[in-house]
Amino acid sequence: MKRESTAALVRAAVIGALYVALTLVLAPISFGPVQVRAAEALTVLPVLFPEAIPALYIGCLIANFGSPLGPVDVFGGSAVTLLAALATYRLRRNTMLALLPPVVFNAFLVSIYVRTFLEWPYWLTVLSIGTGQTVAVYGLGLLLLRYLRQNRHLGFRKD
Repeated sequence: MKRESTAALVRAAVIGALYVALTLVLAPISFGPVQVRAAEALTVLPVLFPEAIPALYIGCLIANFGSPLGPVDVFGGSAVTLLAALATYRLRRNTMLALLPPVVFNAFLVSIYVRTFLEWPYWLTVLSIGTGQTVAVYGLGLLLLRYLRQNRHLGFRKD
């Protein structure tokens, strides 16, 4: 029991740290109305690991301190990531459906404040952010999920 809780804590720390590192290293494509935030590939992880939920929230919160949109992105974007992670976990039995919340929530909710700051039309912002999220989640994230499931022998457990 103690070993599993330690492993979960370490996984959470690694997930959060990876989210921050990927977002900030790839900052030019991580913020704004035209973005493919590669760190969003990690939003698939609640399908396998419930500890990914707070890890993604905290990782996004820290990473968004680098956002040009300031506190609204720090707190707003992090709240959207938390909601998406919770929904992903709830839908985890159907992988393709479980990956929708990060795409849909970011596209429609983050666009509300991004378009205001950058004076873009709302629906254009939804389309742009939704496209970037689809690439990150269904492209990179789905590959990550498949890798983790196929490599259980490396210490990753299956859902």
